[in-house]
Amino acid sequence: MAITLSTPAIAQEQGTDALLDQLDARITRLEDMNDIERVQRTYGYFVDKGQWTHLSDLFTEDATLEIGGKGIFVGRDRVLEYMQTAFGPDGANIGMITNHMQFQPIVNVSPDGETGWIRSRAWVMASSGWGLPLYEDAFEKGEDGVWRMSRLTGPFTMYSSWAGWGENALNNTWPDKFDPPPDLPPSTVYLTYPAYYIIPFHYPNPVTGEAFAPDVATVGAYHRPPGTPEQAESLTVGRQADGTQPIALPPKD
Repeated sequence: MAITLSTPAIAQEQGTDALLDQLDARITRLEDMNDIERVQRTYGYFVDKGQWTHLSDLFTEDATLEIGGKGIFVGRDRVLEYMQTAFGPDGANIGMITNHMQFQPIVNVSPDGETGWIRSRAWVMASSGWGLPLYEDAFEKGEDGVWRMSRLTGPFTMYSSWAGWGENALNNTWPDKFDPPPDLPPSTVYLTYPAYYIIPFHYPNPVTGEAFAPDVATVGAYHRPPGTPEQAESLTVGRQADGTQPIALPPKD
C-alpha cells in the first residue's frame, strides 16, 4: 500500500512566504541596478547641453567629484560651482558641441541595498577635443528611496585634439590650468595615453571571484619638474591602488 506524505499547511505557507520574499528582493535589486544606471546616463546627457544645475541635483549633499587630474571637489554646491566656472553658465553655447556617450556599464549593489557602484566607459566628443574617461562611481539610496551619486571619479585614459590621438594625445589633462581650485588634491596622480593607468575595479572577476590587481608601476604625471622632491613623491601615489577590494565594497581610497 502506497503511503502519501502530506506537507502541513503552515509549512506550505512558510515556504511560499520565503519564496515571495526572495523574489521581492531580486526585483528590488534589479530595480536598484536600473536606477543607478539611469542616474549615470542622465549625468552624461546633462553634460551634453550644459545643464549644470540639473546635473548637480543628481548628487548627494556631501558628494565628491573628481574629473581627470584636477583634484577633488566636496559637496553638491562645489560640484555646481566647478561646472559653471569651468564650462560656463547653464545652457548650451552657440558654436560648441559636446557629446558625452557612455558604454559598458557594470553595476553592483551592496547586500543591504543602500549603496551601489558603477564602472562605465565614456567617449567625450567636444569642441576642445576628444576624451576617454572611465568612471568608477558610487551611489547612495536616500531615505526617499531615490538613488543619487555620492562619488564621481572619472580619470581620463586618453585626451587629444581633433587632429587625432595617434599623434596628438596629451599625457596629462593639465588640471591646474583652469578655475575653480579643488578642495582636495587628486586621489591618484597618473599619466594618460600614450602612458597608461588602469583604474582599479570595484568588483572581482565575476567568474572566478578573484580580485584583479592591475600593474601598479610608476604612473605619476608631471606634477612638478623632474628631479624635484614633489615630483618624486607624486611617482609613489599611483602605486597605492592595487585593485584588490572585494565586491560590495567601494574602490579603495
